[in-house]
Amino acid sequence: QVQLVESGGGSVQAGGSLRLSCVASGYSGSIRCMGWFRQAPGKEREGVATIRSDGTTNFRDGRFTISQDSAKSTRYLQLNSLKPEDTAMYYCAAATWWYATCPLDLNSYHYWGQGTQVTVSS
Repeated sequence: QVQLVESGGGSVQAGGSLRLSCVASGYSGSIRCMGWFRQAPGKEREGVATIRSDGTTNFRDGRFTISQDSAKSTRYLQLNSLKPEDTAMYYCAAATWWYATCPLDLNSYHYWGQGTQVTVSS
């Protein structure tokens, strides 16, 4: 089992930045892909960025960057130039399967955190 805990959400004005963190524990060494996803009220959950264990990344939006620490126990999502439409609950998720490029498809991920809220005001 893998446990994931997100932090770093909050309220920010449009144009601001936030850095979200996701700490993995348990059998975290089995993680091959880590993804960040978001879900706004009334909308489906969507992929934002992913990172493979070797550091290969995949993005939906160039304003957001994903990284990991050298121990690969914490993954980060840097949110820049935030817009009101970025308001959502942000989740990190982990997959233990190997992909050439970690997918932005939420169905590919087995473990999920509880989420951290990001609210952007205009």
